[in-house]
Amino acid sequence: MLKTTLLNAVQAGAAQLQHYFNGEFKISNKEGMNNLVTEADHAAEKAIIDIIQKDYPDHFILSEETGEIKTDSEYKWIIDPIDGTVNFANGIPLCCVSIGLEKDGEMILGAVYAPLLNELYFAQKGFGASLNDKKISVSSKTELIKSCLVTGFPYTYLDAPNGPLQVFEKLIRKGIPVRRLGSAAIDLCWVAAGRFDGFYEHKLQAWDSAAGFLIIEEAGGKVTDFEGNHFSPHQPHILATNGKIHDELRAVVNGGEVII
Repeated sequence: MLKTTLLNAVQAGAAQLQHYFNGEFKISNKEGMNNLVTEADHAAEKAIIDIIQKDYPDHFILSEETGEIKTDSEYKWIIDPIDGTVNFANGIPLCCVSIGLEKDGEMILGAVYAPLLNELYFAQKGFGASLNDKKISVSSKTELIKSCLVTGFPYTYLDAPNGPLQVFEKLIRKGIPVRRLGSAAIDLCWVAAGRFDGFYEHKLQAWDSAAGFLIIEEAGGKVTDFEGNHFSPHQPHILATNGKIHDELRAVVNGGEVII
């Protein structure tokens, strides 16, 4: 039943994304430059929450636009109604709906649906990960220097030593391709599918990574914070890889040099 509700919710959100895409809709700005929220975000969020609350009215909900709907439930739904809103607002189809479900603080289900790409990713704790119902697994590359990476830059951050720009420069100066797609949830899923070998980002919110990190783990990858600790979406730093380049990439993110 939980899986059915999750898939119904992610599809309902995606229907709103498709409805508004390349149409006319209201856009406003949150804190920081180009940190957008659109009429479609709110419509997608309402559609998602309506389905969850119909089936499980007592469950805790954390959603990007609404915030927390607190209850005493052991279950928490973590929702990003449209991840990649800047892409969406500019007619770029790299955007998606992302929903993760925690039970007692452990992620047990995750779904990311990019309807404009016709890609639905799903994972259940202990049961593997899939793309459009076909099993997926991470890549097999073993060297960072031969990897293809993806990252994102936060809208607001201090220009701290070894920050996002510095790590990015260090990698690309060694000839390592590092892409920036504008949707952390898609970035994570593409690591899970073996398209990228690793992903890192300095500042994410829980709704950005909740579903995607489980999908990577269930696809055989590794996800930690920058210190190598077990990942929690409720802290900002994320390092997600195929597992084979994890230590090398973690060293670079923490100030080390790329080993050739």
